[in-house]
Amino acid sequence: MNKVGKIACFVLFCMMVVAPHAEALTCSQVTSGVAPCLPYLTGRGPLGGCCVGIKGLLGAAKTPADRKTACTCLKSAANAIKGIDAAKAAGLPAACGVNIPYKISPSTDCSKVQ
Repeated sequence: MNKVGKIACFVLFCMMVVAPHAEALTCSQVTSGVAPCLPYLTGRGPLGGCCVGIKGLLGAAKTPADRKTACTCLKSAANAIKGIDAAKAAGLPAACGVNIPYKISPSTDCSKVQ
């Protein structure tokens, strides 16, 4: 096998090893997805581009582990940011026309999210 072939095989091997781990949802993806919602959630602006982020987040949270991650990250972000209107946060799915498998609330038990 020539040098180019060996390099190609090595790159392919690396992609196979890393790919399954690269698909897991991260907190940075969650916070980036909901960042456009902050003006709305804090009463300083319209819904605007919020729904695009919510729908993207919903599409990215494909597995129960992803949904638990999203839930946990949303709760952490909500606790860290002062002035979020809990009623507006709970109403985001309806406002954006999506269904999520858990209630957006500080009292949600993310360990039970499927």
